[in-house]
Amino acid sequence: MRFDFYVRTKEDLIEAVEAFGIVPYFANSLPGFSLEEHCHPAALWSDTGECSWDWKGPVIRETNCAYGKFFEKKAVYVSREWFLDLANYRRDGYDFDARYDDGLARFDDKELFELIDANAPILSKELRALGGYAYTARSGQKTEGKKGFDASITRLQELGYVVISDFVYSEDKYGNRRGWGVASYSTPEKFMGSDFTDRVYARSPEESYARLLAHLHELLPEAGEKELRRFLK
Repeated sequence: MRFDFYVRTKEDLIEAVEAFGIVPYFANSLPGFSLEEHCHPAALWSDTGECSWDWKGPVIRETNCAYGKFFEKKAVYVSREWFLDLANYRRDGYDFDARYDDGLARFDDKELFELIDANAPILSKELRALGGYAYTARSGQKTEGKKGFDASITRLQELGYVVISDFVYSEDKYGNRRGWGVASYSTPEKFMGSDFTDRVYARSPEESYARLLAHLHELLPEAGEKELRRFLK
């Protein structure tokens, strides 16, 4: 199935995620492989109405897909089925504790992962406050605290241990939505439940990698082997 679609509505995006399994949000190293390049300009971004930026939470909820910075440090929608292979390949057979015990994970990533695992789902701003990380308050004032949150949360997503499970908006006293949606983080185990935990390690990491590579070849038949492998890395 070639990666070919055009998004004008939320329903179009949901259909694309379910049909293709992997839908990067932004343009990346693989030309044409993103929502950004297959979206009507008014649907990609709008100051006056709902657009793809507003659909992130609803798409996650309605498809139960994984969303996060899984490739090239950029956000990607990945269907539940394909996320099983992605997480299995990236984890390389390790749960997080085993990865840390074998010296393959940083202590600061372990601290953040344990906070998410114990409190999931948890909003980004609450997670930063709970972990003592520096963050920008609603007033715009920057608080003091630990640095490195963005780097750690990205690594945890890339390795398949953390996903964004929703986006939550604040409301004014009249119930009107305001500001940007705030990411809510979870682990795939907490977000997807037994459907994930019972199946994520069913294949070898090598088998999952081969399946992902073959799927990308199907979506992007004109892309070179080297480019696809670099994207999956």
